[in-house]
Amino acid sequence: MGRQIAHEYTDKSPVFVGVLKGCIVFLSDLIRHMNIPLEVEFISTAWYRKGTEQAGKVVLDGTFNANLRGRHILIVEGIIDSGRTVNAILKHIRSLEPASIELVTLLDKPGCHREKVDAKYIGFSIGNEFVIGYGLDNTQKFRNLPYIGKVIEEK
Repeated sequence: MGRQIAHEYTDKSPVFVGVLKGCIVFLSDLIRHMNIPLEVEFISTAWYRKGTEQAGKVVLDGTFNANLRGRHILIVEGIIDSGRTVNAILKHIRSLEPASIELVTLLDKPGCHREKVDAKYIGFSIGNEFVIGYGLDNTQKFRNLPYIGKVIEEK
């Protein structure tokens, strides 16, 4: 995926906006496969508050050091679930007047989308499982697992 993006953005010097904290491992691996000039920025969001239960509102936190006006932006997510978080980020970044904006995600859960999501670059589509590892967490734990695993709730 990194080589494909690098090829498509050869002369565009893109800005990768990583969605913290779930993107950290994926974003690091992704940009290591690129041989083009690029910049990295981060935005923090809050949604999952208590384990697998969702809170009611997406909260964005973070300002960008780079001016995004007229730039080619790639938002990098670890996972796209309902689509609410990524759409809130898209709305915010569109207000900064970039030249283009695309979504990149390691995992996509299309069956869980509650809002329209149009990711151009998708690593894998999965079902309605709660997953951990490779940067993804459950109450801030398990991000450091070197694999992606499904959480199985004890009955």
